[in-house]
Amino acid sequence: MSGFFKAIGKWFSTFGEAVVHGDAFVKLSLLWMGAGYARRKQYIKALIMTVLEVAVIAFTFTFAVQYVSKFGTLGTVQMEKVFNMETMKSEFNDYDNSFQILLYSLISFVVWFAFIVIWMRNVVNVRRLQVEAELGHHINTFREDMRTYLDEKFHITLLTLPVLGIVIFTAIPILLLILVAFTNYDQNHMPPTSLFWWVGFDNFISLFGGGGLTSTFGYAFVRVLGWTLVWAFFATFTTYIGGILLSLLLNSSKTRLPKLWRTLFVVTIAVPQFVSLLLVRNFFSNGGIVNTICANIGLTGFLRNIGLISTSYIPFLSAPGWAHVMIILINIWIGVPYQMLIATGVLMNLPSDQLESARVDGASPFQIFRKITMPYMLFVTGPALVTDFVKNINNFNVIYLLTENVYTTTNQAMANSQAKEVDLLVTWLFRLTQDYYNYKMASVIGIMVFIICAVFTLFAFNKLISGDREEEYQ
Repeated sequence: MSGFFKAIGKWFSTFGEAVVHGDAFVKLSLLWMGAGYARRKQYIKALIMTVLEVAVIAFTFTFAVQYVSKFGTLGTVQMEKVFNMETMKSEFNDYDNSFQILLYSLISFVVWFAFIVIWMRNVVNVRRLQVEAELGHHINTFREDMRTYLDEKFHITLLTLPVLGIVIFTAIPILLLILVAFTNYDQNHMPPTSLFWWVGFDNFISLFGGGGLTSTFGYAFVRVLGWTLVWAFFATFTTYIGGILLSLLLNSSKTRLPKLWRTLFVVTIAVPQFVSLLLVRNFFSNGGIVNTICANIGLTGFLRNIGLISTSYIPFLSAPGWAHVMIILINIWIGVPYQMLIATGVLMNLPSDQLESARVDGASPFQIFRKITMPYMLFVTGPALVTDFVKNINNFNVIYLLTENVYTTTNQAMANSQAKEVDLLVTWLFRLTQDYYNYKMASVIGIMVFIICAVFTLFAFNKLISGDREEEYQ
């Protein structure tokens, strides 16, 4: 973070120095972006900057102003049908669309921000051209500049489209999500028929239990967040450890037909995950084949007699506790083969000299595993482990496909917030947007998911990259 703010400070310092020490054409570039290039006879660059400047000005006055001017209220005129005396027909009035105002205002802000960055960079560039001219250095032609973007600046050429994609498909949706969290956009305020407006931090207060007696979002959030973290921990580390142990077992010299077993586990990866999950959900449903087998062998009656269940079936996926455990166990079955393949590749590169030295010194297989194998695995796959944890926080498929139309909450407080005990934050968010149109609370939950993932990722990666341990495994 300190490096980021230092870079920002240096950026403004460089811009200020260019403005203060630049010649008249550098200062004129503050108004006409092509002035500095025209002075140095870079006419094509001057034309490009001039066209860009005119385009942004036209965008501002023909498009952006009409939406940004209403950004503070998100619209005041609601849709109504009025009778037009001229056409003798009922027509809609010139109403405001709150979501359209919000979205187009955000796009305008992004365009302006990008333009300001280019404008500042343009001043720094023409100041650099001035210095080069004063020193008698050669100033590149437009063709020579273009050629540099295929040589020493080729990385800029490669990154241009990905950066634009990130801004359009990632940055703008995230910023829109953040803005919606500060509005009352829900099924009662649905544009274009209705307006929504800014409500400040009211939605965040409701999520953290301050919404009054009628709000249960705080109650649901604590429980869903707790299960999300428990699920992410067990889903990550059970498959991770299981994959390593399975890989060690298959690579053992005592295991017969290792290629056959490895092929069988790989086949499970080839089957689409949603197919496997839907089949397993049907197997473990209240009327599924597993419950039928358990009833026939007397297991269901035994569990009912000792008080573990109160129904004529075992609620594998339809009751709290049972469903939580089953989801984790099913995920182990799905995730271990993939982790086994990763672990196999890593274990093939274990430093053989260290293993041989440990055996000569009399180390047991468990000691070798604890002192050499696991530290090496964590060193190599640590970043992937962090990624898997974050991925499991947002593991929509497993939870949704296993519990949708199977699990129904009996907790009225959870139901009032449209949540279930087996929901992750991401599945709760999805249900709020798809079934209940509560976009404001879904946006707040989305922000919390982002914060949790970002904080954990930054902390974990800082711990993983601290120190230099590469020499230990050379």
